[in-house]
Amino acid sequence: MRVDLEDGALIASPFPWTAPHLLRLNFCTLSLVLFASANGYDSSMINCLQSLPPWVSFMSNPVGAWLGFITIAYWIGLLLAYTVAPYISDRFGRRLGLYIGLLFVTAGAILQGLSPNPAGWVVGRGLAGCAACFWSCNAPVLISEIAYPSHRAIVSSFYQCGYYVGSTLAAWIIYGTLGNSSSWSWRIPSLLQLILPLCALPGLLLCPESPRWLLSQERAEEAHAILTKWHAGGNGNSQLISQQMNEIQTALKAETESVQRTSYLDMLKTKANRRRLVITLSIALFSQWAGNGVVSFYLTKVLQTVGITKSSEQLVITACLQIWNLICGIGAALLVDLVGKRSLFHASAIIMIISYVMITAFSASFAEHHERSVGIAVIPFLFIYFAGYGIALTPLLIAYPCEIWQFSLRTRGLSITWIASCLFASFNSLVNPIALENISWKYYFVFLAVLILYSITEYYMYPETKGRSLEEIQTLFESENLEPTSTRATD
Repeated sequence: MRVDLEDGALIASPFPWTAPHLLRLNFCTLSLVLFASANGYDSSMINCLQSLPPWVSFMSNPVGAWLGFITIAYWIGLLLAYTVAPYISDRFGRRLGLYIGLLFVTAGAILQGLSPNPAGWVVGRGLAGCAACFWSCNAPVLISEIAYPSHRAIVSSFYQCGYYVGSTLAAWIIYGTLGNSSSWSWRIPSLLQLILPLCALPGLLLCPESPRWLLSQERAEEAHAILTKWHAGGNGNSQLISQQMNEIQTALKAETESVQRTSYLDMLKTKANRRRLVITLSIALFSQWAGNGVVSFYLTKVLQTVGITKSSEQLVITACLQIWNLICGIGAALLVDLVGKRSLFHASAIIMIISYVMITAFSASFAEHHERSVGIAVIPFLFIYFAGYGIALTPLLIAYPCEIWQFSLRTRGLSITWIASCLFASFNSLVNPIALENISWKYYFVFLAVLILYSITEYYMYPETKGRSLEEIQTLFESENLEPTSTRATD
């Protein structure tokens, strides 16, 4: 099923999203985007808190390995939860895991906000990480599986933009508490990480279960009813619904015949799956090792290396950077159907390489001459760098793996994306503060090498999925003549 069906199955209006049933559906899918805010809120909060003397004092002046461990606690919780989250998603549906995540984040936020000691605060971070796991394992999959066909690429790309909604909120909340010299300067932001997940709750309550999951459980009548209500506005005779049901059932039947019970080992059994796995692991690597890890978690220390040491200046730069990131991510998500994913990957690699070269050069110059004007020159290139990151690795980190994996391995494929991202981020969290403390700007050369590898990998390995349904993308990967540089859907 193409998103531009010539037989009129899709709504022909130039503004199809204005149809009442699609407004309700898009309210639900965009509400689910807010579950991505957890990672963004946490990364921005842990970065900004390093500028708050009350938090620094409460956590016993964290530096080096101790600071790295505080950061990694979130990822430890996330990784531990991945031992059960994919199973719950496949066995009990996509929605249950989202509710479980709400329980974890509530416990984590309360423990962090009311913690009497550093250990309690770190444990609270771990619980927040568990919540992020259940959300990241279910929300993007549910979005891609319930979205209206012609909207899927855009709303799926919006998911990771929720990261910057969270990071923006955290940065400005902490900026607002900067003048408070008590422990509430960091307790308030810790408690308020509940805001965005709770804002997502009304949409979750209204949200339907995945029709693809229902069909996999042989609940065809329920799946048909959901597609009829949410995609056809109640028209049970819609040609679109018949086509969707046929395509999903055909794809599920083919998967059932090829493998009765899936496991992670199935990712290695076919050439198509091995390619999917390479793409999944590589995009996870580049999302964390493109240099953003240093800036996302340790921007305070990066700014200190170029002479920007005032807490107020650091927090304003951080907060403005989050708004900029959000704008870039949303802009790219809106363009993904127009220009295609490969074009976004190409532009992303070029922009990040050029800007990171300039960041490294100015940082080196400041280290030698200690001229404040040179240090300040780093700031615009940080914004340019994150524009490059935001146009591809923000919207496509989740949307792309969600598209390329077939239904039977989709949640496992997404789990691999998150697990790999967590492992790469955890290593970053431990190594970055130590490296910045010991070799300062010279550490940036590592990320320049990774960026060059990113440009090569995305050019030769990432196929275009523009204009294809989930089932067509599966067929594309199974074909023997898959050309990564192709930009046209196959018939």
